[in-house]
Amino acid sequence: MIVVTTDSIEGKRITETLGLVRGSTIRARHMGRDIMAGLRNIVGGEVKDYTVMLAQAREEAIQRMIEQAEKMGADAIVGTRFVTSMVMSGAAEMVAYGTAVKVV
Repeated sequence: MIVVTTDSIEGKRITETLGLVRGSTIRARHMGRDIMAGLRNIVGGEVKDYTVMLAQAREEAIQRMIEQAEKMGADAIVGTRFVTSMVMSGAAEMVAYGTAVKVV
């Protein structure tokens, strides 16, 4: 499955637009990580546990989006975007969305 953020794919022609596809996941913070993040906030620098958590959330959301596109018979997803939002205190949702298409 080709997944791109652009509206077209170099060397491919979109023959059919199948519609919106999306995938999401909600991740909660871990109390131990919050303590370390608080300390990191004081001294500065990257909070690696959260970087890893968000990277995993993005990959899971992408995979769920791809699965939906495959069920629709798509060859590719164009216009892929990511959105994150806080769902409740300590939990955030990561959403990947795009347009499922057939290409030649």
